[in-house]
Amino acid sequence: MSTIQEISRRRTFAIISHPDAGKTTLTEKLLLFGGAIQTAGAVKSNKIKKTATSDFMEIEKQRGISVATSVMTFEYRNMKINILDTPGHKDFAEDTYRTLTAVDSVILVIDCVKGVEEQTERLMEVCRMRDTPVIIFINKMDREGQAPFDLLDELEAKLNIRVRPLTWPVNMGSDFKGVYSLYDKTMNFFRINKTKVEDDVVEIDINTPVLDEKVGERDAAQLREDVELIEGVYDSFDRQPYLDGKVAPVFFGSAVNNFGVKELLDTFCDISPEPIARATDKRVVKPEESKFSGFVFKIHANLDPRHRDRIAFLRICSGTFERGKFYHHTRLDKDIRFASPFSFMADSKSLVEEGFPGDVVGLYDTGTFKIGDTLTEGEDLQYTGIPSFSPEIFKELVNLDPMKAKQLDKGIQQLTDEGVAQLFTLPIGNRKIVGTVGELQFEVIQYRLEGEYGAKCRWTPMPISKACWLTSDDKRKLDEFVRLKGMQIAYDKDQNPVFLAESDWILRMNIQNNPDIKFHTTSEFKTAVEA
Repeated sequence: MSTIQEISRRRTFAIISHPDAGKTTLTEKLLLFGGAIQTAGAVKSNKIKKTATSDFMEIEKQRGISVATSVMTFEYRNMKINILDTPGHKDFAEDTYRTLTAVDSVILVIDCVKGVEEQTERLMEVCRMRDTPVIIFINKMDREGQAPFDLLDELEAKLNIRVRPLTWPVNMGSDFKGVYSLYDKTMNFFRINKTKVEDDVVEIDINTPVLDEKVGERDAAQLREDVELIEGVYDSFDRQPYLDGKVAPVFFGSAVNNFGVKELLDTFCDISPEPIARATDKRVVKPEESKFSGFVFKIHANLDPRHRDRIAFLRICSGTFERGKFYHHTRLDKDIRFASPFSFMADSKSLVEEGFPGDVVGLYDTGTFKIGDTLTEGEDLQYTGIPSFSPEIFKELVNLDPMKAKQLDKGIQQLTDEGVAQLFTLPIGNRKIVGTVGELQFEVIQYRLEGEYGAKCRWTPMPISKACWLTSDDKRKLDEFVRLKGMQIAYDKDQNPVFLAESDWILRMNIQNNPDIKFHTTSEFKTAVEA
């Protein structure tokens, strides 16, 4: 098969949602329909003592939430589908934002009971910034929720995108009878089945008496009326506005019951984008180019705690990746090779001989990589748009066991390399300050430091409001500012100076009083704070 054919059959997407909307459950059911797993275990089910396939970290299994992006690959309808299941919890939003740089489209999961929630809006804003194509799956239709038309209006109002339903429910809650596909004119009748794939799909003309026999006269009449209204109010579905990120197709179902998932997956295969071109600091790189390039969007330490491994997740953007071949690490300006690259099914891995644009490859890392690093077949370029943001909460890391100082230092270095938090060092006393966007990250880091590195710690809150990276065209003035503000200056892992402001007022005053110093809110040094 040619490289162009391989590219055309790749589909790489992320599943995003507010916590508890059913995102991880939907991921697992997509794997079930794709044949990647044979039996699904309902997340948080008391009867089935099995955690979701994509939640493989111990703390995720205990808490029932996703705190790290998982990568899974399976074949379906002669397509290679790469799913990136992201954290839903707002405290891990930065991991999700970076993951969105590595995908070509998104499936957004909405809880039909709660509708559009705060984190849903924040995630959608990121998608809108890049015009990422979005498909919406309205979940939990087996529960009593908001009326479907009300949900569609809420989606358009809060997410700032036009919608177009491609399936439509017959009732909801205890009276839920199924969904009608407006896309291929079939009816899927609802049945509860949480662990296996069974369909009751029939091609049906909804204007015939057969529908009345199947769902009852009242519900058949309501479906006909709803379909007529949809076809009258909404434009007919056109793939191009979806690919442009202007229109979001909408599906209804119940992921925990495997219901409505097949319609979603089949239509996704029909309409979703192939791997797209991506921007670098030099030019736009197209996937069909012959020379390999890709970027690291995630790093995970101790994926297998028994082997203390550290894996960098690489998104292939162009050309063909080959095992054992030397590639150029543009930041370090050196060539490196990979003897054992892997593809993923959650926590299980399989050796990769070659990979194509759209694929996500796991590379064993000995500390060579940072998030955003670029590999090429010789060309000196850097993929852009994968920054670290200024944290919102800052705490000092305090060692509780002096005998484990080395383990603690190694652990916090590796865990912050993953991007779930940022590490700043105050030169005076070599104090380590960890910054995050949420409290839960501190709990996860503390748990993993003890469980994976045998190091115990506690956190001391710091009176810091904002961290800003510092640059200046005048090195002398930057050095002088750093000297004068010594108690408020820390250094990130790349030894870049960072100003730790105790309040927004103090930050504004320093910006006004130092016009030759640039204060940046992201590590890409592109967005300076406005005074």
